[in-house]
Amino acid sequence: MSHPHYILLPANSFFIGLSLLIAFMLNLFPWGVHVGVPDFVALVLVFWSIHQPRKVGIGLAFVMGLLMDVHDSVYLGENALAFTLLSYFAISIHRRVLWFPPFVQSLQVFPLFLGVQLIQLMVRLLSSDSHFPGWLFFLECVVTTALWPVASWLLLAPQRRPVDKDDTRPI
Repeated sequence: MSHPHYILLPANSFFIGLSLLIAFMLNLFPWGVHVGVPDFVALVLVFWSIHQPRKVGIGLAFVMGLLMDVHDSVYLGENALAFTLLSYFAISIHRRVLWFPPFVQSLQVFPLFLGVQLIQLMVRLLSSDSHFPGWLFFLECVVTTALWPVASWLLLAPQRRPVDKDDTRPI
């Protein structure tokens, strides 16, 4: 059975902002100290940078990174740098990624999430006497990538038109 192909409505700017706010609030929960907790802000930033590159870009990624820097009490600019590069590379591959279904898209965005963690790790290692946190540190990017199909389904839901046209509805 083939899945229906939806025609997407234009993305609502309010919904984009709300999704970024919810992602930021999810990152504020105290579970961030545990290994493997996904970076919801990075996930939503990549999603909107791929699906709406003219509405969500590098400037918004920089601001979200600064907010996460303040929240995480890390070096100011660590997340801002990582999220800026994340958004840049997401925008640069957005046309290619959109050709694939969400499960294959997750393989395309995995290097982006891995890159964010590598940048954060390099900044921490170069700026202090901290040590390598171990390989489980990279579990975060694996979990974030695994959430990609769910995030795609949730964030595209308000834009989907019904497959069956109803003559009583204008759209």
